[in-house]
Amino acid sequence: MSLMNPKTDKFVKRLTIVATITASYFLLTADYGPKPNALDPIKKQLLSAQSTVKEFFLGSKSESEEKHIGKSDSNKDHP
Repeated sequence: MSLMNPKTDKFVKRLTIVATITASYFLLTADYGPKPNALDPIKKQLLSAQSTVKEFFLGSKSESEEKHIGKSDSNKDHP
């Protein structure tokens, strides 16, 4: 009999699985270093997901560059 709430128990199990997979990935890639290996597709997907999340929360680089250019142009009009 578990003393935890069933939802909490399910969350802890999933968190443990994700942490185990993440730790395994980092341990495997530490052995290979920068050389090409079988884990490159996974690495590319992780980097792609990372950039997508950054764009979602911070906006895309092109949007921020356009805003920056617009601000610098407006500053030139008003010294």
